[in-house]
Amino acid sequence: MVPRRAPDPAQVREELLAVAPWVRDPDGVDRPARPVLAAAVRSSLRTLEHTAPGHAVEVRVPPFGAVQCVEGPRHTRGTPPNVVETDPATWLALALGLLDWDAAADRVSASGHRAGEVARWLPVVDLHRKCEKR
Repeated sequence: MVPRRAPDPAQVREELLAVAPWVRDPDGVDRPARPVLAAAVRSSLRTLEHTAPGHAVEVRVPPFGAVQCVEGPRHTRGTPPNVVETDPATWLALALGLLDWDAAADRVSASGHRAGEVARWLPVVDLHRKCEKR
């Protein structure tokens, strides 16, 4: 299987910044249009896939996407042993550094002993930094 091309960091940042106001204040800001949310989720997942290459953990953000990441044994059949699943708002908060892994524990389903390793590669874009060096 040929790996997907790495996303452009500037485009990922732009797509995440487009949804950041809603992620910060979901009750006070209108929910972004579905294509805008989808783009932000998908590009951030693809970034994770490239910064944490591997197939040991599957990260799912329904209905927009899923990737396999984290170095380790490849899983090919049935339900993967290490799965992280969450809603788009929670994923985007994690991807933007607005929510850390421990604080998201009640909003993230993480099964398998390696699922928590995903936290090592978050945030994808840190809003508290001027520029990304990943």
